Amino acid sequence: MTVTTISSASNRVPKVPLFVLAGAIAIGLVLMLPLDGYTVSIIMQAATYAIAVLGLTVVLGYAGQITLAQAAFFGLGAYSLALGTLDLGLSFWVALALAVVVSGAFGAILGLTSVRLGGHYLAMVTISFQQIVTLVLTNWISLTRGPDGIAGIGRPSILGRELTSNVDYLIFSIVVLTLVIISVWKLKSSRLGRRMEAMRDNEIAASVTGVNVYLTKVISFTICAVLGGLGGALFASGFSYISPDQFSFAESIVFLTMALLGGVHSVIGTALGTLLLVLLPEMLRFLRDIYLAVYGLAVILIMIFMPDGIWGFVTLLSDKLFHRIAARRASAPLKLAKNETPSSAPVLEVETLSKHFGGVKALDNMGMTVSANEIHALIGPNGSGKTTLVNVLTGLYKPTSGNIRFNGETITGMAPHALAARGLARTFQNIRLFRSMTCLENVILGAQRPGNDLTPDGGNAEARALAALAFVDLLDRADDLVGDLPYGHQRKVEIARALAASPRLLLLDEPAAGLNSTEKQQLVELLQRMKALGLTILVIEHDMPLVEQVADHITVLNFGERIANGTPAMVLRDQLVINAYLGETHVHAAT
Repeated sequence: MTVTTISSASNRVPKVPLFVLAGAIAIGLVLMLPLDGYTVSIIMQAATYAIAVLGLTVVLGYAGQITLAQAAFFGLGAYSLALGTLDLGLSFWVALALAVVVSGAFGAILGLTSVRLGGHYLAMVTISFQQIVTLVLTNWISLTRGPDGIAGIGRPSILGRELTSNVDYLIFSIVVLTLVIISVWKLKSSRLGRRMEAMRDNEIAASVTGVNVYLTKVISFTICAVLGGLGGALFASGFSYISPDQFSFAESIVFLTMALLGGVHSVIGTALGTLLLVLLPEMLRFLRDIYLAVYGLAVILIMIFMPDGIWGFVTLLSDKLFHRIAARRASAPLKLAKNETPSSAPVLEVETLSKHFGGVKALDNMGMTVSANEIHALIGPNGSGKTTLVNVLTGLYKPTSGNIRFNGETITGMAPHALAARGLARTFQNIRLFRSMTCLENVILGAQRPGNDLTPDGGNAEARALAALAFVDLLDRADDLVGDLPYGHQRKVEIARALAASPRLLLLDEPAAGLNSTEKQQLVELLQRMKALGLTILVIEHDMPLVEQVADHITVLNFGERIANGTPAMVLRDQLVINAYLGETHVHAAT
């Protein structure tokens, strides 16, 4: 199948050579312009600060995790380099590595112990960590010299050239900043970066597509701390003096403001916000006594009228004014991984499964078997436990008792990402998509799930995602933001994301909910085409005409218990099912 479509904003993302060119231009201006020592120091401060603020782009912009302790990591890096070179006699480069390791280790520890909290609780923990670091730097006088600070911090030597000149060191800082910008920018489009953004948009959906949410949060905190430590180390060497007051909680607020002001989701925005916040006070000093008030007012107005930051506003304006086109092609039809289970053997076995919420028995000794290459429907009245069952099967809930086997392996109580790695995929009754991403980016997350035999190690994930979108007839919307699609198309994107993961079993939670009659018939055809590919499907659905068209087998729940199980012809005429769910009207209409 070959289709052409319109491109997205992702095609307007700047490429690496542009960052290199920008860095080269900045270095050229530093060499050509007659900059005085004060100006060089201000730009040096902006460059080292920007490295630390780029850490917030990773943890807050990409991963959606709040931290108010970046100045603490900045300080840990600065003090590690200073003490490493002065007290331990290490070379600059060894001390720089030590600074990165120390700050990264503290970032990992903070992440491991606190990221399960989330929200304002996480913010409070990071504030406490920041305060602890400030107190230690101030009061551990025998190590840190206390409030007096540390002076005489050395600078590096590169190819035998000592960077004693401020201009030379500024050029070195710009080079490092450029490399960091490129690294953080490339991270966004990497497998890890997509996982971070998926987690930021919807943790539950990310987990069932194979993202280890906890590990991803810890990694994002660690990267943030590493960049904070790197920036702090370069700051300490550049200014040759550090003291605890330079790494206080107030500085963490400044770092956060820099990220938000420029646009925390973009490396360009982060660098722009840092530069602006460092330079703006200097530019306004001619206002004398009121310059700080004007500076504060300018920041407030930008934050109010540009909630996505300056670069976010520029990007939004660009999207409205320009719309570039590019070709999108599905190079091959969608293929699914072959289910190794023999057609006579069950794919899924549920035995005496119970899930209790206090005194409420959402599931009670429920049993069910799903055979290979069939569409198995799960029906029942509202509150009968259908969605609870799917949540237990996909690891979102832990069962109270019972056993679950998938392809012969016991999976009871496994985490969602571990189940996804074994080929268990699902959609949701209330659509859960990554709304800051395009349709293609959403589906790539599915293609990159661990254990996907058709895209090992995430290779060729884009091609597989395009094939999945073509399969659900949405290739022409591949580069549109998923939030811009109508409801029915969003349903298809969620199904395409699950298909791209090459599932052994696909669980569809009320896929027809909210669809009109035409879209429901398209769903019927889609389900039949998925079955033709050899896919085993468990579908929860209230739409009985749809169930009757597609189901090979039906299980009926009522008050958490199974009341019927068998072929559609048998189940739909079972008097218990008629009394509990269908009613006589449906039976008469069917006969």
